[in-house]
Amino acid sequence: MKTVLDESRPIFQQIYEMIEDDIIQGDLKEGDQIPSTTELSKFYQINRATAQKGLAMLIEDGHAYKQRGVGIFVAEGATQKLIDKRKEEFQLQFIKPMLEESKRLRMSKEEVIKFIEEDKND
Repeated sequence: MKTVLDESRPIFQQIYEMIEDDIIQGDLKEGDQIPSTTELSKFYQINRATAQKGLAMLIEDGHAYKQRGVGIFVAEGATQKLIDKRKEEFQLQFIKPMLEESKRLRMSKEEVIKFIEEDKND
């Protein structure tokens, strides 16, 4: 997890996204325990309710589960589910607008692919 939170977005959302990132990157594996509300609130010096809201979102989305009296753990299948979610977001945020712009510029599919391949070689 990152060590600094920023002011641009709600803190609970940043907590949620940081844990998502840790799962996708393999820092947290399926079955691993996620840092507790107390640990998160002390580390980031935030309200426990704020940390709890981020963790609750993970549970709500099925990326984590709560084991009463023990803690919160990464759910089975969470990694692939999150990767699929991020791919869909990537397609909507970056690929679709890029393709729309390429159509406006009357670029062929080959030209777009050439730009991508040239950039990946840099």
